[in-house]
Amino acid sequence: MSIIRAINKFYEDKEKRGWVKGYFFFDIHGTILRPNYQYGNTPKDFYPYSVEALQLMTQMPEICMILYTCSHPHERKEYLQLFEDHGIHFEYINENPEVVTDITGYGCYDTKPYMSVLFEDKSGFSGEEDWAGVLELLKTKNKL
Repeated sequence: MSIIRAINKFYEDKEKRGWVKGYFFFDIHGTILRPNYQYGNTPKDFYPYSVEALQLMTQMPEICMILYTCSHPHERKEYLQLFEDHGIHFEYINENPEVVTDITGYGCYDTKPYMSVLFEDKSGFSGEEDWAGVLELLKTKNKL
């Protein structure tokens, strides 16, 4: 499923089910930032349109942004500061405490956090190619 299809599906489901918000998970390397594969040298080279798209999502109340990363804790602090310096805010890292397991509910979220959309290069998202389309789509969804 393309990222555009995933975002559109979120908005369709939101409308049908009366959801207030969705949960967008973001990998960092290969998705938001170009990786440099050097420990101790935190990459800071954003993919084209990623900053603008992430800034827009930060302002959209229906989107809860969550980092999904294997970065070391000290690197996470650096990344969070880098993103904040660019007006990008993530609510959580590697967790979604807003959706918890209901024993009579549909899913068990004890070890797998609930997400609406996944931005992950390992899942087919291309940091180099996909951000422009994401930005254009979000501009049509933004009600601010």
